[in-house]
Amino acid sequence: MLKLYTDIEFLTESHRKEVFPLLFDLHYLKNELLFNYYQLVDDASISDVVVFPIDYVRFIKFKSAFNKLQQLAKQYQKPIWIYTGGDYGFSNYIKNSYTFRLGGFDSKLDETTFIMPSFVNDPYSCQLPQGFSSLKKEKEPTIGFVGNAKAGVFKYTKELLSHFKFKFKRTMGFVLADRQTFYPSSIKRAGYLHKLRLSKGLKTNFILRNHYRAGVQTEADKQTSTQEFYNNVFNNAYTFCSRGVGNFSVRFYETLAVGRIPILLNTDCRLPLSDIIDWNKHIVVLDIKKKASLGSQMIDFHNSISDNEFEELQKSNRNLWETHLMRPLYFIKIHDAFLNKVNRNG
Repeated sequence: MLKLYTDIEFLTESHRKEVFPLLFDLHYLKNELLFNYYQLVDDASISDVVVFPIDYVRFIKFKSAFNKLQQLAKQYQKPIWIYTGGDYGFSNYIKNSYTFRLGGFDSKLDETTFIMPSFVNDPYSCQLPQGFSSLKKEKEPTIGFVGNAKAGVFKYTKELLSHFKFKFKRTMGFVLADRQTFYPSSIKRAGYLHKLRLSKGLKTNFILRNHYRAGVQTEADKQTSTQEFYNNVFNNAYTFCSRGVGNFSVRFYETLAVGRIPILLNTDCRLPLSDIIDWNKHIVVLDIKKKASLGSQMIDFHNSISDNEFEELQKSNRNLWETHLMRPLYFIKIHDAFLNKVNRNG
């Protein structure tokens, strides 16, 4: 069991949306399963880990509380767990700290960074009442996609201005986030989807939006859009997943939750729990740097697995999400992974 010390003054309703996700389950929801692995203590000296209670970017603004926790960790030689949310995330350089974030570039992240999944609700509890079942393998792979993907000068200009706005805020110190080069995600996504649509030997079922979540404004429209999205994932064995503004894809985890097969465009992503999950056994990774076209890479994968392996892969992906990528289960895996990391480092 890991004993955690934090500043409970921040575990209030006003900070609920920015709290460290593990503390959300321990303090707000009081998840009994997690109590077998973690315990909140009120004395830093007996703790195993000091935890910054809310998103680093917010917490650092509370200088007194921030400095106090940092000093306690240093005084008692305790590692610090830091959560940095949002699309970009932030790499801190605090000694003896571990960062939890959604994305980033694998080649630039060190071993003290833990990538978190996007924690999504179980689609079979609301959008897909029919429950999980695997699809039979067809001769041609069927690829689905519902989302924001639009090309054109206007869209490019809009995304470029958004990037310059972020860059200005970062330069002026208004936001804390890692530097990123301009990546017009919806335009690139539209281009890759167009190439797949033109590929012979593929069946595509794409619904392209001009705006995120189809620009919905009412709750009813949101429900309709969400239902259409999950119906598309459920009815297609594969779903195309590529990064957004940040270098990660929420759709990737939604696809696994449905028990389908994500097609991940390789953009130097680091995936969660990569020390214990062999991701090559669960997903298709497409590489734009290869000579083979994206369509050819997709067809090669589809033809490399048997009918039975195809169905078992879907079952395996649903099981992976249930056992490793739901929030409480993820942090149970982190409990063991962290202890192993600490033991390895001496």
